[in-house]
Amino acid sequence: MEWIVKTLQNTPELAIFLTLALGFAIGKIKIKSFSLGSVTGVLLMGVLVGQLGITISPTVKSTFFLIFLFAVGYSVGPQFVQGLKKEGLPQIAFAAIVCVFCLLVPWVAALIAGFDAGNGAGLLAGGNTISAVIGVASDTINQLNIQDAEKQRMINQIPVAYAVTYIFGTAGTAWFLSSIGPKLLGKDVMERTRAYEQQLGGSVLDQDPTLEYAYDGTTFRVIKATSDFFGSDKTVNEVEEMLLSKGWPVYIERIRNGKGEIIQDPTLDQKISKGDSLVLNGPLDSLLSDDDFIGEEVADLELLDFRVEALRVIVSNKEMEGNTLQSLRMSKDRHGVVIRKIHRGKAELPLLKNVTLMRGDIVELEGRKTDVDRFAQHLGYVERPTNITDLLYVAIGIFIGGVLGSITVRAGNVPLSLSASGGVLIMGIIFGWLRSRKPTFGAVPEPAIWLMNNLGLSVFIAVVGISAGPDFIAGFKANGLSLFIAGIFVSLIPMLIGLLLGRYVFKFEPAITLGACAGARTTTAALGALQDALKSKVPALSYTTTYAVGNTLLIIWGVVIVLLLS
Repeated sequence: MEWIVKTLQNTPELAIFLTLALGFAIGKIKIKSFSLGSVTGVLLMGVLVGQLGITISPTVKSTFFLIFLFAVGYSVGPQFVQGLKKEGLPQIAFAAIVCVFCLLVPWVAALIAGFDAGNGAGLLAGGNTISAVIGVASDTINQLNIQDAEKQRMINQIPVAYAVTYIFGTAGTAWFLSSIGPKLLGKDVMERTRAYEQQLGGSVLDQDPTLEYAYDGTTFRVIKATSDFFGSDKTVNEVEEMLLSKGWPVYIERIRNGKGEIIQDPTLDQKISKGDSLVLNGPLDSLLSDDDFIGEEVADLELLDFRVEALRVIVSNKEMEGNTLQSLRMSKDRHGVVIRKIHRGKAELPLLKNVTLMRGDIVELEGRKTDVDRFAQHLGYVERPTNITDLLYVAIGIFIGGVLGSITVRAGNVPLSLSASGGVLIMGIIFGWLRSRKPTFGAVPEPAIWLMNNLGLSVFIAVVGISAGPDFIAGFKANGLSLFIAGIFVSLIPMLIGLLLGRYVFKFEPAITLGACAGARTTTAALGALQDALKSKVPALSYTTTYAVGNTLLIIWGVVIVLLLS
């Protein structure tokens, strides 16, 4: 045991990986639907490992934190900038007001309880479940004109307050929004959500089947044209229009005519005669019903010998912005293509006819290769599977953001600065938005974003926990109970204010108000709980823009609360 301790002290990088392993293991443990999560697990295990007296260079912590912040900004950049447009301004204003209360409540609570800047920043971070505040507040404390020992004492208090308040911040917020929130918005929230879905083009259960993934995706079957409908020759367009009139958008992909010839890419005016075999593309339940209108299913493996493709496409064509899914349904460019999912930031949008596209959305398509490729070009830029990250783009973004954020203006003895971390966050937003506008450069694949987010934050938190370990228990004993009680108010009061604002001031639909509250507080767990409670994905429509605003402002509040309490 002594040898292990000395090894960790002499090679502290191993202590970091031990902390990560233990933290992720603890974070995965679930009691019913609750778990600590990886961040809190890593922090607590870091505190435990830190009892061994391990010293880690603060450069390690800062480096990984900047990587994390750039990834955060990059991922929310398109939604943040798009939200600045006219139709997104109410949600931005809502999120900004809620975020102001997310700052004011912990500030007032800290003043009442007599907390210093360290405990106040940790209270803000944990109560609002915004881990990045730990790093931003630490950077700001280091700029204060106070003794180094006092700086370190306050910095070590931040993770203590964060750990005490984070659990209720996550679980309490999800419970409050999903259980109490709907009751505060009226007795008919479920009915109003269904009615709002109808305004958007119908509920998920009765939407256009071409706008959802049917079973495992598109289905291709060969049906021989033997019905009376083909008493005279029909065009491909006439057959597809006939099927659409029955409520089933089905596409003719290939034809084998009476001579045995295969027509691989039939045009809409291609003639179909009785006895021709047709490859139909559409949802399975639709195809099973087509026998009554076209003919009988036949086995023709040669006719089905073609490639099917699934693609993710970034909506970058400015002409597509504002288009509804219904307008896409009527577009000839979409012929033969099924839209499986639409992602906007961290949320998956409901596939309802009147939901509109935004630049930066990612649309999952499936269908015959030629059809998918054609429609993908119509939407924007194909996000081909790749494991290559544009590290030049990432590195220059972090460098420029860090340099600009480090510029300090002093008001008396108070330094005013975004800090390097705040600058990197904002530059990440700009670079993420630029990528959505011109997706031919600056590629950072989704798995790379995940790694930058999770590894960057986890290593940062691990070092924070290890460094604060010796003082953690003393700080917990001194302020643990008061921090926990204060954390309840910090978590719930802004959400209560948000619900009242959404209902009486902004007059949002209940589902939109609930999603906006979850987004402004960047609580993904609450979004999932809301969608389960309402049995609807409508809250995702307001979650994305407010999440982008909340993620930005709440991190910047780490600077502000330190200045307010110092």
